[in-house]
Amino acid sequence: MINKKVNSVHEALMGISSGMTLMLGGFGLCGIPENAIKELALLGLGEFTCISNNAGIDNFGLGILLQQKQIKKMIASYVGENAEFERQMLSGELEVQLIPQGTLAEKCRAAQSGIPAFFTPAGFGTEVAEGKESRVFSGKNYIMEEAFKADFSFIKAWKGDQAGNLIFKGTARNFNPLMCGAAKITVAEVEELVPLGALDPNQIHIPGILVDRIFQGTDYEKRIEQLTLKQS
Repeated sequence: MINKKVNSVHEALMGISSGMTLMLGGFGLCGIPENAIKELALLGLGEFTCISNNAGIDNFGLGILLQQKQIKKMIASYVGENAEFERQMLSGELEVQLIPQGTLAEKCRAAQSGIPAFFTPAGFGTEVAEGKESRVFSGKNYIMEEAFKADFSFIKAWKGDQAGNLIFKGTARNFNPLMCGAAKITVAEVEELVPLGALDPNQIHIPGILVDRIFQGTDYEKRIEQLTLKQS
């Protein structure tokens, strides 16, 4: 019987070391692997290259690792909510690679599918295309993008079973599914870990074959970046 359950977040992160490349799911603060990020901060490792849609906020999400100078390079699409990120980038302390959001997603999906590279029109004729191969298809210009190469991917799901099958909830189904199986080791943290057979097969978003370790997370804050209320 397949059992990918580990008993703690500490056990889930076994084998990680400084200098590795990490993928982290989420969009804004929605669906981020909160427990994994907090454990990374406690481990005191550094020199990480982090691949994520964005860099969290100053005191939450990847912002925690940035404050502790644990990230050497950030590969992201949007980074506008983090003052410490801005400070480190402008001072030259942090290397930053900005990627069009669709390209970021496709570089994850390509890695997940074992596709080494693909062509996209996004970024042609801009700084994004510098140093990259370009080709013309049906009269349109494209640039070649290579799939990501990562050591660990950390993702967050709503429910999962011991075999690693996952169900995401609402908009937390963002970059998380694309990062499953896109690294050498995929670690899934879930709000509810259930026995085998408890999940409806028709509702599963990611099969367990794309997950290496799974654990049940705790104490989720689920913060909102910018709370906007309708005026009465």
